[in-house]
Amino acid sequence: MKLSAMKRLALCSGLAAVLLAGNRLSAQNLTLEGQTGGFITPTAYVVYTEPGKFFSHPALGYHFVGASKVIGNVHTFNIAEGFANRAEVGYTRSVHTMGDSPAFSDLWHYAGMNIFSGKVVALKEGTGGEWMPGVGAGFVVRTQDRFVSGALNQALTGQLKSYTNGDVYVAVTKTYLKPPVPLLLNLGWKATNAAIYGLGGQATRFGGRLFGGLGIPLPGPFHTAIVPAAGFTQEPPQVKNLGAILVGGKAHIPTTLDYAVRVTQKDNPHFAFDIGVGQVAGEIGQTVVPTGLPAPAPPVLVVPVNLEARHVVGVGLSLRY
Repeated sequence: MKLSAMKRLALCSGLAAVLLAGNRLSAQNLTLEGQTGGFITPTAYVVYTEPGKFFSHPALGYHFVGASKVIGNVHTFNIAEGFANRAEVGYTRSVHTMGDSPAFSDLWHYAGMNIFSGKVVALKEGTGGEWMPGVGAGFVVRTQDRFVSGALNQALTGQLKSYTNGDVYVAVTKTYLKPPVPLLLNLGWKATNAAIYGLGGQATRFGGRLFGGLGIPLPGPFHTAIVPAAGFTQEPPQVKNLGAILVGGKAHIPTTLDYAVRVTQKDNPHFAFDIGVGQVAGEIGQTVVPTGLPAPAPPVLVVPVNLEARHVVGVGLSLRY
């Protein structure tokens, strides 16, 4: 799937969820890490709970990200539970398969990690006026993260280290469902010490990053809603232990971008299907490798460290009972 083709399908930002029917449509839309939202980024909504109930029906999700050239493929299995349309908690198991690069895939040669999440609605959308956005706050905790930082710690010290990292975030989301163009806007800030959602390893410090996006809900056939979308997430500038193998000691981790299309039911939805393309990381720096050749050949060569993840395909399916 070509990135240019996905850009034509995705008019603008898939961080946000589909909300043609109010909060009900956001009920089953789980992110890659199991929170209510778009493909990778949470919104200010939570798993929908029926009127008069405290507990929601559980929302289940499965996501796949294909980055087999270096990083490896990622499968995530999610479950989330909502409480009275005010809060949610979730668990995700991220399962990882080995990439194809003999030079760099060993940095991701681990089975996966655990992801725990929670969110509360601090201010419901429309409180006090039509233009008031929803405001939500939440957290993510990732355990058994051995990617990149853990692998390099083993290479440098002989000991494999498992890291725990996480996010604390605030999201502001507004749905506008009137002509001429319906929009769903999402903007947030998070403090994080994880690079690329933990797949890039442990950041060197806990710092603030922005995320946001724009979705355009459109009516589809058979009572469906179709949402072309795109979004961004700023990444921490450096990764723990990675500088030890890079020329100059610094990596270049770009902003993560996603372009996606979501299909779901327009009224009382019970499923959501996402397909899209992500721009993650390409060449992040250079490293030195020995040539193993006798003189007069040079003893080492400087080669690029390319993660080949600028055009990765992702799909997701969320279900609500």
